[in-house]
Amino acid sequence: MDPRLIESSLGMAEQKATNVTWHEHNVTNAERQKLNGHKGAVLWFTGLSGCGKSTIANAVDRLLHDRGIHTYVLDGDNIRMGLNKNLKFSAEDRTENIRRIGEVSKLFCDAGVIVLSAFISPFKEDRHQVRNLLADGQFLEVYVKASLETCEARDPKGLYKKARAGEIKDLTGIDSPYEAPESPEIELDSDGQSVEALANEVVCHLESKGYFGV
Repeated sequence: MDPRLIESSLGMAEQKATNVTWHEHNVTNAERQKLNGHKGAVLWFTGLSGCGKSTIANAVDRLLHDRGIHTYVLDGDNIRMGLNKNLKFSAEDRTENIRRIGEVSKLFCDAGVIVLSAFISPFKEDRHQVRNLLADGQFLEVYVKASLETCEARDPKGLYKKARAGEIKDLTGIDSPYEAPESPEIELDSDGQSVEALANEVVCHLESKGYFGV
């Protein structure tokens, strides 16, 4: 059965539009991957604000691009300036934010691209639902692990300072929870290693698992 037909049973979204029919593509995912010369995949970078998700994802993007790998970075703030500009930071809007970007990531993966999605995505269930959209081996959860103290010290956007002052609400790690991955495919120690080392760790993992070459 096409996974889109069971989407609502996975808790992702109810199909509201009627009189719609799924059209199969003439070009298959396998053919797209063969043309690209590598497998498509979704690398899902999750962690607290300030842990380095986007920075590491962009470093991995550069390393892969320089090797001739087709990639694209989907960044949480960038997406909220376009596709998800109508969403706030309530639990419900966070879930919808991740649902939408999960579907976008799936499209990139289907095109044979390695997509690097960098989102706090604080809830385990939301990340699990994105994993369920993809075939085995296509979703790699990348936990960028850093202590709250480290993230507050970095505070590149000034969010923690504003949250502590009561100027903003629902900041993950302060007044909104973060549910850390229990068994991610990749765990990165952002407290103790450089961006370059962590990016190389991700690339080495992909290489060891056979994502390069079809």
